[in-house]
Amino acid sequence: MSLLKVENLHVYYGNIHALKGVELEVHKGEIVSLIGANGAGKTTTLQTISGLLPSKEGKISYEDKDITKTKSHLITKMGIAQVPEGRRVFKGLSVYDNLQLGAYTTKDTAEQLKKKIEHVYERFPRMEERKNQAAGTLSGGEQQMLAMGRAMMSDPDLLLLDEPSMGLAPLFVEEIFDVIKTLNKEGVTILLVEQNAQIALSISHRAYVLETGKIVNHGNAKDLLNDASIKAAYLGA
Repeated sequence: MSLLKVENLHVYYGNIHALKGVELEVHKGEIVSLIGANGAGKTTTLQTISGLLPSKEGKISYEDKDITKTKSHLITKMGIAQVPEGRRVFKGLSVYDNLQLGAYTTKDTAEQLKKKIEHVYERFPRMEERKNQAAGTLSGGEQQMLAMGRAMMSDPDLLLLDEPSMGLAPLFVEEIFDVIKTLNKEGVTILLVEQNAQIALSISHRAYVLETGKIVNHGNAKDLLNDASIKAAYLGA
């Protein structure tokens, strides 16, 4: 059964037809990648799923419920969290306060909130070291860790990750993707948008290829990793 199903999704920016009938599925327990060039519509797809952008046509289902017209804060309550491109942490607030804000849709007790934050600190020890530091003073990699930790505070079943490796040093990229794999092993389903197709396909179960608003290929991630056309277009081969 699909945890998430997107059917015939059409999205416009004014007169610009950004998504042209996008269809994809994510099954519970999977890591599914959405790859493509800049401007292909990857971020638009995630933002529409999470309720930040309206669709003109099509249907988005989560756990067999139609969420196409659902408000973004209600989608978060249903179990979908997004880590946006560019992190978008609250730069003037401390690391600790950013994490607390990640749980705003929950009804956690003080003790539950404390345990969640401790769990984030276990996964990202740097966050505990910098818990009183303003988020805007963190490095790019540390801000990405904070953004992921903040998303996890809402207890998502489905995590939407938008370009988690963007602008990061290789060491941080490796650390971030290790966390992605760990989260998945712990039961979090992941839809990953990532321009580094090599690393995305290497950790994914399945993948979709998006070009100018249309899905042009999909299948087993390892098969796509070895596909000559994918190698030529996205892997620099």
